[in-house]
Amino acid sequence: WEDRVIVTSAANKGEKRFIECYHTDTGKPVWSKELGGATHHKHGLNSFASSTPVTDGKMVYVSWGDNDEYFIIAHDFKSGAEKWRTQLKLSLSKHGHGTAVSPVIFEDLVIILNEHDTGPGYIAALDKATGKERWKIARKIEIMTYSTPIIIEHGGKPVLINSCLDDGMMGMDPRTGKVLWTTPGNFDLRTVAMPVHWKGIVYGSCGGGGKGKLMMAVKVGGKGNVSGSHIAWKRQRSLPYVPTPIVYGDHIYMWLDNGIVICANAKTGEEVWNERVGRGDFSSSPVCIDGKIYCSSRTGEFTVIKASPKYELLGRSQLGEATHATPAVSNGRIFLRGFENLYCLEAK
Repeated sequence: WEDRVIVTSAANKGEKRFIECYHTDTGKPVWSKELGGATHHKHGLNSFASSTPVTDGKMVYVSWGDNDEYFIIAHDFKSGAEKWRTQLKLSLSKHGHGTAVSPVIFEDLVIILNEHDTGPGYIAALDKATGKERWKIARKIEIMTYSTPIIIEHGGKPVLINSCLDDGMMGMDPRTGKVLWTTPGNFDLRTVAMPVHWKGIVYGSCGGGGKGKLMMAVKVGGKGNVSGSHIAWKRQRSLPYVPTPIVYGDHIYMWLDNGIVICANAKTGEEVWNERVGRGDFSSSPVCIDGKIYCSSRTGEFTVIKASPKYELLGRSQLGEATHATPAVSNGRIFLRGFENLYCLEAK
């Protein structure tokens, strides 16, 4: 945001967790706040600092949790001073994978999803200024949701899009928490990749074991169960599990965890090309800049391809350390959170 970059980090196997602010021009630290924490079992590819902080330029909000507590904390954007802290009900996974969902800002609300699988979950909206609960809906999901919701506009109204096991792709009113439409019975596995929106269609997927198993393209709108009327297409092979797809132009680009990339028609799902692009395994999501798609393997090798219905490899480069984090792009710069360093790459 403007001349600040804000990241989360963790140390001592999660016993210390931090939110940190740096100057975008120099990388010099502006402020750092320790959030507390406790160690616990997690998936080997997860982090004790998976949640992405969000800001409106006045406050910074971050969620974090372990087996004993789960919080959203609001910090002053300029100083990092803690303004409020709201304790939420625990977020526990029967598979012990840890937490990962990030908060979402909408108008005067901070929305957080906690669809976990060891008890009643929820989606809640807190007042940005005070942290007090404005609305909350109960959720019972059989396998924890790792997919952060998105806010889109449809018919002049905002819609919160969630991708989860029990309801598949679903739309909600972010101001009230009212469920508008769902596609139940389609997803039967965990959701990790975020939803994607393109021209009135939202895309979501589920999977397990490092592979995506089903992707749905759903036309936004309708009421109640829209499985029979609004699903534009489905795909059940060669799908990403963790990386979120990208839609550019009229095509959707699916960067698989194993380095294969699929280009398909966004409207019909018809495959255009299928290429092994990256080397190694991928946990971060691709980003698209000026018609070029960048994605990093877990070892830190970046591969760049053209976002085009004609496949073209543009280059590869090494970061020099491992990274599982998706880059942030702003004002001609890419910011990268490696395992050991924070990097800023500037376009010439």
